[in-house]
Amino acid sequence: MLDSRKPFTEDFFFRQLFDEQSHTYSYLLADITTKEAILIDPVLEQAKRDAQLIKELGFTLKYALNTHMHADHVTGTGFLKQLLPGTVSVISQSSGAKADKHLVDNETVQFGRHELRAMATPGHTNGCMTFLVEEQGIAFTGDTLLIRGCGRTDFQEGDSRSLYRSVHERIFTLPENFRLFPAHDYKGNMETTVAEEKRYNPRLTKDVEAFVELMNNLNLPYPKMIDKAVPANRECGLFDIPKDA
Repeated sequence: MLDSRKPFTEDFFFRQLFDEQSHTYSYLLADITTKEAILIDPVLEQAKRDAQLIKELGFTLKYALNTHMHADHVTGTGFLKQLLPGTVSVISQSSGAKADKHLVDNETVQFGRHELRAMATPGHTNGCMTFLVEEQGIAFTGDTLLIRGCGRTDFQEGDSRSLYRSVHERIFTLPENFRLFPAHDYKGNMETTVAEEKRYNPRLTKDVEAFVELMNNLNLPYPKMIDKAVPANRECGLFDIPKDA
């Protein structure tokens, strides 16, 4: 099951970052040679931290991308565009959110010689995307696929059958040694693999009917941040920049 994973190429930079309040992972990727960088799923309250790190490392932030329009935190993309002028905000065309650049299925963005491919994986929201860097053997699954779990489907255009198809037809068909990095984790896990989730994910190893029944009966509380986060995230997070910024 544990096939040897691809080592990162020498010119590829990877850094996983964390926001404790929302349990959100952000990911800084860069071309070490050209210094062009991208940041996936930034959080508003961590924008200053992220901008400082990017400056310290000598990178230029080319793109700030969101895997989807989040409901549990306000995105940092709008604030990062102010902190690091020239940054381009990016999200799915199907998200309903404003951005400088909207992606469609299988569209790519370049940073240095590296390429990230956006793969539509709806179900948690209509605009969910999984971002692949295939040369490095990694994928960023947002809230579609979590470590031994998945995003909820009871709000924001959620659809259990659509999520199941997205995972089984698009993520689980990737090479089994691909490392998967979610947008959140609440138990201290940091990454997983396609092989692990195909075997051990307690929700997505079920058949589709059992999965739908499970998701329809989770009885989860209303998301605490949704009424604040979604309107702000429709505007690239610019509704809610901290007053002391």
